[in-house]
Amino acid sequence: SELADYEKNVSRNIFKSNAYRKAAAALAKWPTRISSGKEAQSVEGVGKSIAKKIDEFLSTGKLRKLDSIREDSTAKTISELTRVSGIGPAKAKELIDQGILSINELRDHEDLLTHHQIIGLRYLEDFEKRIPRCDVEQYEPILRTAIADLDPQFKLTVCGSYRRGLPECGDVDVLLTHPSFVSSSCPKQQKKSGTVLLKQVVEHLKNRQLVDETLALGDVKYMGTCLLNNTMRRIDIRLTPHDQYYCAVLYFTGSDVFNQNMRKHALSMNFTLNEYTLRRIGDTGEYMLFHQAGSYNLMNPSNPDLFKKKKIKKKAKIRVQ
Repeated sequence: SELADYEKNVSRNIFKSNAYRKAAAALAKWPTRISSGKEAQSVEGVGKSIAKKIDEFLSTGKLRKLDSIREDSTAKTISELTRVSGIGPAKAKELIDQGILSINELRDHEDLLTHHQIIGLRYLEDFEKRIPRCDVEQYEPILRTAIADLDPQFKLTVCGSYRRGLPECGDVDVLLTHPSFVSSSCPKQQKKSGTVLLKQVVEHLKNRQLVDETLALGDVKYMGTCLLNNTMRRIDIRLTPHDQYYCAVLYFTGSDVFNQNMRKHALSMNFTLNEYTLRRIGDTGEYMLFHQAGSYNLMNPSNPDLFKKKKIKKKAKIRVQ
């Protein structure tokens, strides 16, 4: 995590950052203890460079690169400031240039921050706490009922770690759709339709006190906060076209490794799979998942036969509400 954060926040190398995170996630799920870098290379996502670091750590108990990072005062300050939601590496460097070197100093200079960053600073400690699954389990039906009261045709799924059945999650990821919002050949019309629907939902939830602060509100995505069990939490609500909904549910459920495996398997069968569609390679028509999918019966997205036929290990029980 420290190496990934350094590459993302200081070196600004997203490729390396993602490589470290994916390797760490894959190694954490490996069923046996890794005894060498060579053995680690049998794990998907672990290449020669990471294998060398594993060998170094196993033989010395430490990493020279990590020790160097920890001694770098600028790197430490950037890592500290980017803990605040809305503050990225560029903003952190700007703050350092203005003499802001800690979270405490930042609290005295809120005039240098955007609304999003001020909220991120105000609830820093709350946002860093993991959300117990039971809190989301209590919130989900209340959220579902409130949105149904606005319009029963809305459909929503809480995705991410929660949908994968994990005991904790970092935030509440809500995927939302409505039959009137579909993918369109006219982007301006689709954008206008999505903006109206999402603003209606957010305003309704604010009136019900189910969401609190707004960090950002775009055409199809709301980033905000909600109070769960006396702790302020992050919530994202993403509106997706009705005809793309189940592809989006699959994609935003994750994990990254699982999505990669699904995409690879689709390619092996001459299909391309992403958050929008499942289609045969070279097909420019609307060959949509759960509408028409060859010999597979995908009309029911919770159908376990989907995973049996594709011979993909299902990491967690897949539910679609």
